[in-house]
Amino acid sequence: MAESQFARALSGEKGSKVGVINCGSSSIKYEVFDRKEGVKLATGLVERIGSAEGRMRQSRLQPDGTFAEQVFTRPFANHYEAFRFMVDMNRENRFIKDDAELFCVGHRVVHGGELFRQPTVIDDEVMAAIRSLIPLAPLHNPSNLLGIEAARLRFSGIPQVAVFDTAFHHTLSPAAYRYAVPRELYEQHQVRRYGFHGTSHAHVVREAARYLGQPLEKLTMITLHLGSGASVAAIQEGKSIDTSMGMTPLEGLVMGTRSGDLDPAIPFYLIRELELSPEKVESLLNKDSGLKGICGVNDMREIQQRAGQGDESAVLAFDMFCYRVKKYIGAYYAVLGRLDAIVFTGGIGENSGPVRSAVCTGLRHLGIAVDERKNGTVAGKAAEIQEEGAPVRVLVVRTNEELEIALQAEAVIEKRR
Repeated sequence: MAESQFARALSGEKGSKVGVINCGSSSIKYEVFDRKEGVKLATGLVERIGSAEGRMRQSRLQPDGTFAEQVFTRPFANHYEAFRFMVDMNRENRFIKDDAELFCVGHRVVHGGELFRQPTVIDDEVMAAIRSLIPLAPLHNPSNLLGIEAARLRFSGIPQVAVFDTAFHHTLSPAAYRYAVPRELYEQHQVRRYGFHGTSHAHVVREAARYLGQPLEKLTMITLHLGSGASVAAIQEGKSIDTSMGMTPLEGLVMGTRSGDLDPAIPFYLIRELELSPEKVESLLNKDSGLKGICGVNDMREIQQRAGQGDESAVLAFDMFCYRVKKYIGAYYAVLGRLDAIVFTGGIGENSGPVRSAVCTGLRHLGIAVDERKNGTVAGKAAEIQEEGAPVRVLVVRTNEELEIALQAEAVIEKRR
């Protein structure tokens, strides 16, 4: 990073920065971006909120483009105390010296239900609406609300924007988002497919189009967000027309600890035959299944290492993960009718050459073929790894959900102006 860029980014101009908050049940993750340069200035994570072993890790941008990390250990009684400490440390380190430097704060909110189809400026009514959606996302929306409440309290004069994971998938047709259950379950209880990872899919779709030098409106793509959580989206003319996650993030691909697609009668069997409570079954499918359930660990790097040493359960976990992705590619290719590109992203999608290779092996008849030399040397924000002359481009694109939230939040405020 040039010295002049660094100096401008830290100049403290009014409205020159955008903050992004991603709040969990016992953590707050944040990033601060410079609006003009699009540069990440600081990132941090406050962990173990509510315990005696609280910790905050903060990385600050240096003139040479690297990040210097600080670690603070101290108890945080609640999210409000943790948020205040986080802001104070940013001010002390001169990344936000004055509240007026913030143009807005964007918040990740997992579930927007049918109420929110776009990023939305937060007020009391929006807060109440997000709270009303807690039954659809009991593990996520309450935590997201804590982060919003803390930020509104601390930055009372700064616009706050909710950016919803589900919003990108509101372009699905009823044929794609409705389940084959009694109509009143949809009309009265909102039982439908919503889809998640929307900010990631939106970001990589736009980056892929930029890399290909094609108008987004003319491209058909399949985007593969592969990480501890994993999902697939079918993209037609820049819009999501189908996605693998459903009413909750449990449906779809094999994930780190989530089962993905499952015969819906299995929970009833477990309740009846093993006398498990519904709560136990829900926990089992969300926290103890997926890769972890198959081989005992949920880190794909360790799974690949163990598979290379002949561990049969690790081989099975790897094969099941890739097989499920391949099935979705075939299904979404059929839905789209034609395919310009497949895009790998997420922690596994960006970093695991063996997964990318296994997913694409055997798809040559669909125009999908990976060049193993290119696949083994992926570097940079975007790269293409298909064989020379293959009809379908195969891309690896880095996702950046926090930047996407910042861009969407900023756009909402600019539009209101």
